[in-house]
Amino acid sequence: MQHRPAISVITPVYKVEAFLERCLRSLQAQTFQDWEAILVDDGSPDRCPEILDRYAAADHRFKVIHQANAGAAVARNNALKHVTGDYCLMVDSDDFIHPQLMEICMAMVRRTGADMVAYTYDRAYHTWGEIRHFLHLPDAKDIRFRHFDIKGIEFKLTDNIYDWATEESHPRDIDIRWAVKHCQPWRCMISSAVAAQVEFCPGIMYEDVPWWGEILLGVKKTCIINLPLYFYYPNKTGYIHSSTQLYRIESLEKALRCSEDIYLRKGTREQQLIWEKRFLSRFRKALEKKRQRYT
Repeated sequence: MQHRPAISVITPVYKVEAFLERCLRSLQAQTFQDWEAILVDDGSPDRCPEILDRYAAADHRFKVIHQANAGAAVARNNALKHVTGDYCLMVDSDDFIHPQLMEICMAMVRRTGADMVAYTYDRAYHTWGEIRHFLHLPDAKDIRFRHFDIKGIEFKLTDNIYDWATEESHPRDIDIRWAVKHCQPWRCMISSAVAAQVEFCPGIMYEDVPWWGEILLGVKKTCIINLPLYFYYPNKTGYIHSSTQLYRIESLEKALRCSEDIYLRKGTREQQLIWEKRFLSRFRKALEKKRQRYT
């Protein structure tokens, strides 16, 4: 009988040759070892396919899928079909994670029975990365990771994630310590039973907006930990930064329409109102500013 890992990591890969091995090494460095990583080569034209195959040959936990270039949404949807773990993590290939991320998340699951564990990213690392880029300095090579005493970790357990989820930077109606901010797929570990029911919308840049909204509809119990476990790299050559403003505007419009449709079909009136207030309204304001400036 084939072993079912506790965690499946999903990573789409495209033109990240300079960062990919750092990401893969951060998975191998985990203090929790019962995982698989589904790595989707999205038709990358550089050495990424070779790097992925080399890691997979040396470590059976890495599983590589090669596909023609179709975008991150299609790559993630493809990976979701191959998930065998009880929980899913999304890790972007130019980022990396804290060595204890999996250990901490699984400990929270066992302690609380949550079907989603939400954490945050290391803002200091991200800020210094932005500054180094601005000054044309090389990236920092050595990262010192803080060790967390799992028994002493504070957390918030809720059966209504809408009380805490927001896109607002400084929401006034919730405790900022437990705000689950923004909609990036990499900011939480999710039960595979929930994640498998939600597909990313292909062909748009902001596919995480409707995806996150639908994920929230399926989550029953969430454990929030205010710990910086994810290291988001400010990659200026990435997909969003290299796209035209017109394409960004069109993609955001499509993402908002897709999200609205999901909530009209699946959400309660209360969920529709809070999703509009805490998420969509902020994107609408950003969209209007972009329209005024670029169209």
